Amino acid sequence: MISGKTAIAGIAATEFSKDSGRSELQLAAECVRGAIEDAGLEPAEVDGLVTFTMDTNTETAVAREVGIGELSFFSRIGYGGGAACATVQQAAMAVATGVAEVVVCYRAFNERSGQRFGQFNAGLSGQPTSTGLDNSWSYPAGLGTPAAQVAMFARRYMHEYGATSEDFGRVAVADRKHAATNPNAWFHQRPITLADHQDSRWITEPLRLLDCCQESDGGVALVVTSLERARDLAHPPAVVAAAAQGSGTDQFTMTSYYRDELTGLPEMGLVARQLWRQAGVGPRDVQVGILYDHFTPFVLVQLEELGFCGRGEAREFIADGNIELGGGLPLNTHGGQLGEAYIHGMNGIAEAVRQIRGTAVNQVRGAETVLVTAGTGVPTSGLVLAA
Repeated sequence: MISGKTAIAGIAATEFSKDSGRSELQLAAECVRGAIEDAGLEPAEVDGLVTFTMDTNTETAVAREVGIGELSFFSRIGYGGGAACATVQQAAMAVATGVAEVVVCYRAFNERSGQRFGQFNAGLSGQPTSTGLDNSWSYPAGLGTPAAQVAMFARRYMHEYGATSEDFGRVAVADRKHAATNPNAWFHQRPITLADHQDSRWITEPLRLLDCCQESDGGVALVVTSLERARDLAHPPAVVAAAAQGSGTDQFTMTSYYRDELTGLPEMGLVARQLWRQAGVGPRDVQVGILYDHFTPFVLVQLEELGFCGRGEAREFIADGNIELGGGLPLNTHGGQLGEAYIHGMNGIAEAVRQIRGTAVNQVRGAETVLVTAGTGVPTSGLVLAA
């Protein structure tokens, strides 16, 4: 068990933009160096690095650019945004087992000005890999973008439980409300109404433009070390109370349409069970939720899988401002990926740390237990951070 043995001691991010004007390696180096400085450490004290398999910045290159010397640990996590919280899990395991002493988790990309993940790429279904084989089942049917794949799921969920486009829109409205007061958010001072959501154009029914996360340029990094060491550093530690990964039975990537149950995210349910067991808490003990919001329907389903409400009940749970500041469970107080930036969920982990430190722009009073989730529709991960 790694619960309570490690903490996030440093965080940093570049600015979030649609055209960074610099390389992905420079973005990575900036945020990694910033996180080390935020922790009150020196680059030479870092001996581990963790990132995503999708990141273009090798650990060796980042280490050279930042001035990090020898590395005793380096690791990469697959499945896109599902990797976010797992990077911290990997770092925590390395520190807790003595493999490394200070590990930096990072993710940096030009996802708007460079490679755009939301674009259709027919070549992905013809690759001589298992992923190419998986894609060959869905791409010929037109399901070649994340939005199209999630739309199929969302339509079934609406059919089963009576959810509406307006229900999805309430997630977008809450996120944009929080982003509007966050100076670092792309949509700072630009809230939306439910009418704005309903007036936004269709991307792939039943998903509208404002149901879909942004495409962003930027980078985020986090420093993980032992709790004992973190207590002597620059900021109050955000204790890693729980960290888990999950892949469900008959799991595909974004297109798990072959299960008997088509309206759930069982991989997130698996993560939830591990998190609550490790941390010794449950949904009622959480003051803030940072739920991966690449598409609004999956926020509703996550609330159900995580145990905040029953199956099909999320639309009632989010009603009447319950997920906004002052509500029962404030979600994505930084604005989320819909409002702040889409950095594959890493910016959400940074927000969770700020909530624990008490330094968030939209600070929730008494935030001592914060839940964070990673990408859904793919093998995923989650964290419980505690004061």
